[in-house]
Amino acid sequence: MNIKFRLILMNFMQYFVWGSWLLTVGAYCDHTKHWTFTEFGAIFSTMGFSAIFMPAITGILVDRAINAEKLYGIMHILGSIMLFTLPLASNPSAFFWLMFLNMIFYMPTISLSITVAYSALKRKNIDIVKDYPPIRTWGTVGFIVALWTISLTHNTTSANQFYISSAIALVLGVYSFTLPKCPPIGRHTSKKSFVNLLGLKAFTLFKEPKFAIFFIFSMLLGAALQLTNAYGTDFLNGFSSMPIYKDTVAVKHPAIIMSISQISETMFILAIPFFLRKFGIKYVMLFSMLAWVLRFGLFAFGDPDGGLWMIILSCIVYGMAFDFFNISGSLFVETQTTPEIRGSAQGLFMMMVNGFGAVFGSLTSGILIDKYFILADHNKNWHGIWLTFAAYALVIAVVFPFVFRYKHTATLQRVTQHI
Repeated sequence: MNIKFRLILMNFMQYFVWGSWLLTVGAYCDHTKHWTFTEFGAIFSTMGFSAIFMPAITGILVDRAINAEKLYGIMHILGSIMLFTLPLASNPSAFFWLMFLNMIFYMPTISLSITVAYSALKRKNIDIVKDYPPIRTWGTVGFIVALWTISLTHNTTSANQFYISSAIALVLGVYSFTLPKCPPIGRHTSKKSFVNLLGLKAFTLFKEPKFAIFFIFSMLLGAALQLTNAYGTDFLNGFSSMPIYKDTVAVKHPAIIMSISQISETMFILAIPFFLRKFGIKYVMLFSMLAWVLRFGLFAFGDPDGGLWMIILSCIVYGMAFDFFNISGSLFVETQTTPEIRGSAQGLFMMMVNGFGAVFGSLTSGILIDKYFILADHNKNWHGIWLTFAAYALVIAVVFPFVFRYKHTATLQRVTQHI
């Protein structure tokens, strides 16, 4: 079977598993369980806490001890078990710990899927910068299909979303063992220093200013990503209590409206090679930051009726906001690190984005919303919430160009020569 098709299938299921519940778990916790935003913020932060250490640990393992495709499969099978048990939780505390275990198994698979794909493509002498983005696009398609499945089967606030995700995770876990072998490289190439023996060489990247600043701002953008994932669908669901909006399409099928974000993502993924070649990683990340400002700002003034166009435009802008730091960032790490630490370097990037960034975004936002943005009638002041998030993204965008001083021609020399 063609290697590209096999990787497309892997990516499709990888993000179907996540898309089945990521954007709708907030509605489940709010409208079905009636938990507070602080409680939900803690639950949503589990992906951040797990991503702080798990992608780095699994990155070290695949660099030095175990085939990446095997570890990838094991993680998905264990994650499938956790997803199946999630609906059994009767209180926020139990749900938190079950979700935490699920995230411990799922979060490393994001960077592991990248490692497996890059390894398989390189073995076939296929240019990763040119050919990986179209393959990764099918991951976004999987996310979209999952969202539509959950919405059209009316499971947005139902526990069935976790059962659906569990089933696909199990299939992917088994399928992973049929993927091309991706053996550890660092075990034979690393020098026998203490740092190399522990597989921690990737952390020395923080000594280089370009990587230190890159990782810090990746963390800050990761926080922005968690804000939109956590509250987007719940924001649209909130209009259901208003008679003027309750029969609108956006309120009846909020997950489908939010899936426009992922449709946009597929288009911007394909544009990444051009933008990296033309502008370089510095300006590509700056475009991402400005897109986050628009994403939140448009939500602040949009509504499901006359302001629906702003919500849709916000979803379109999301494609640039997400892809231009997430996908481009992984390519930057891949092309700027040595082969023996690439697995752990990808894990480090994931740790900053979906680890520290997610924890910061989830916990801080939950506390702020409960303290400052709950109205007297117990509804949320979404206008103020989204404007606050937009201001956060704007500050990042203003500061970034002055501190990330790195030349495009030097940064992406190895990338652009193959495009």
